[in-house]
Amino acid sequence: MTPIMPKADAAELVVAARIRKKLSWSDIAAEIDAPLVWCVAALLGQHPMSAAQAERVCALLDLDAAVGESLQLQPARGIDPAMLSDPTIYRFQEALAVYGPAIKELIHEEFGDGIMSAINFNVDIRRRQDPDGDRVVVTFDGKFLDYRW
Repeated sequence: MTPIMPKADAAELVVAARIRKKLSWSDIAAEIDAPLVWCVAALLGQHPMSAAQAERVCALLDLDAAVGESLQLQPARGIDPAMLSDPTIYRFQEALAVYGPAIKELIHEEFGDGIMSAINFNVDIRRRQDPDGDRVVVTFDGKFLDYRW
């Protein structure tokens, strides 16, 4: 018996197949009828896929069942520390470092003592045209969870 392929290895094969087949992440998300950001996160190893989703992705990308098996595993969520220096990821860290305390204060003012869930959560990304250069719009949509004593 062989071990199940690590999620990171499966992710590398998915990315390579997607590029070689000239498919967009949107194409893959549409194929499995899943939200775009969730689909990409799942294919990069951050969420488990259902057996049906994994099978459809593998069929679309001509990947074998070992990849599909890995895509169904529960993940160890998080990020490779080496990725934290990537300019795109670093800018999100920078934005939260600068605006996080203000966002926290505003959440508490509007909702009371609690947090925004990152489990009961949706995230979306879109492009907005702007004469000074296109804008990236990222929406975090998390359920408010109040602290209960």
